[in-house]
Amino acid sequence: MPYFKQCFTKNFLIACCMYFFSDSRVRGWFLLDSYLPTFFLTGAYLLCIWLGNQFMKNRPAFSLRAHLIVYNLGITLLSLYMFIELILATWEGGYNLQCQNLHSAGEADMRVAKVLWWYYFSKVIEFMDTIFFVLRKKSSQITFLHVYHHATMFNIWWCVLNWIPCGQSFFGPTLNSFIHVLMYSYYGLSVIPSMRKYLWWKKYLTQAQLIQFLLTIVHTLSAAVKPCGFPFGCLMFQSSYMATLVILFINFYIKTYRKTPSRTAIKETPLTTEIKNGFHKDYFATANGFLNNKKAQ
Repeated sequence: MPYFKQCFTKNFLIACCMYFFSDSRVRGWFLLDSYLPTFFLTGAYLLCIWLGNQFMKNRPAFSLRAHLIVYNLGITLLSLYMFIELILATWEGGYNLQCQNLHSAGEADMRVAKVLWWYYFSKVIEFMDTIFFVLRKKSSQITFLHVYHHATMFNIWWCVLNWIPCGQSFFGPTLNSFIHVLMYSYYGLSVIPSMRKYLWWKKYLTQAQLIQFLLTIVHTLSAAVKPCGFPFGCLMFQSSYMATLVILFINFYIKTYRKTPSRTAIKETPLTTEIKNGFHKDYFATANGFLNNKKAQ
């Protein structure tokens, strides 16, 4: 009993410290006052992947074409809103691109924080990316990179919203929202059979994501070189996290787009099915779990 009392007291004190040292401007906002909802939603996401794969093991894959069109359109529009609103808010506040602190822009800081809350919330919506893979039995798409990126982003942005909800934090979400406009519009169009022959640019989306991560690292470290009052520890953490994404995405890019087919595979596979618009057929294989062949239709 004393052990449980000690644990409760310790956790209670930690929770109090987290609350009182968090940014007072965002207190009371949905999901932010306690970490527990974010923690349990992440746990539910990971559990759904495991249970979902078990459930679908001996069942036929779902089509979900209409669901995917609506979902991707919704995420595209939300990303477009966040991108435009972040540009307008930071312009209004006269944000310094090199380094921006947390309190100097007044109402513009609050406007940025409100958009970044939607950015945080969008990360739980994007858990559906993986759920669609599970329901469409695209287990090969549920990689470590995929799950790591989705799970960590949601949790990291809970911390960002509680302690650094504006200022220097605006840059990464602005770039990412723009990339997501391109990415989810691509996924939405790929669900429409007549559009797939025009979608030759998935490779360049991955390149754009890598550029995004590198630019975010440079922007983050610029505030460390010439500080403006933004927390140094947060800058170092963000740079380190982005570095892990760069490594994982480079590994993904090499495995996906730099593969050299073996001579046997070239001989056994007809050219008409192997190459389309100058890309290997695997390039067109999946988007949000949608299989690009006649059998899936």
